[in-house]
Amino acid sequence: MSKRRLARENCLQSLYLTDSGVMTPEEVLAVFQKGDFAREGKVFEFYKDIFLTTFSSTTRIDSIIRSTSRNWEIDRMAVIDRCILRLAVCELAILRDAPPPVIIDEAIELAKKYSTEKSGKFVNGVLDSIARSPAVKSPPPPEGSQVPANDQPPPAAA
Repeated sequence: MSKRRLARENCLQSLYLTDSGVMTPEEVLAVFQKGDFAREGKVFEFYKDIFLTTFSSTTRIDSIIRSTSRNWEIDRMAVIDRCILRLAVCELAILRDAPPPVIIDEAIELAKKYSTEKSGKFVNGVLDSIARSPAVKSPPPPEGSQVPANDQPPPAAA
């Protein structure tokens, strides 16, 4: 398994815990910072960047997902599928640190591993539409510009 995939898997677990209301983002980060994964340097920083950006940009990300999944209410999606989509959309539309086909493939693999038999196709369909949408095709925001956050304050990086 690649180190970036490991970071994405840990991010998925973190998003699942926060989305389910089991833990706050601060509590999740505290747990991960105590584990062996925290010693992975750049990989751990990649994980934190994806997790914190996804969490703080949920409103924007959900808006992008809604624009392409008209027949699926975000709140009615399986929690794990919703978290996979949020993670991938964060990478596609905000972070933009990998090519869209790589991000989509990683999301499909996460869906196949952690969700239902049909989730891979569902995730692929939604993300393929998003990858072709103006939200992803437009140039990224200028360096140092603020990404619009949701109503929740971003978690403190411990």
